[in-house]
Amino acid sequence: MKRKELIKKITSFGCEFVRHGGRHDLYINPKTGKKQPVPRHDEIDEHL
Repeated sequence: MKRKELIKKITSFGCEFVRHGGRHDLYINPKTGKKQPVPRHDEIDEHL
């Protein structure tokens, strides 16, 4: 999956960008409080 597709998908679920990390960007779902690091690779594994 492309990184842009993943970000579009998780933001459609209500997740919001929190910060840039060393190798990942951090997104949080304010409804559940769960955090998800998203790697900065062009291709991302489907299991994420």
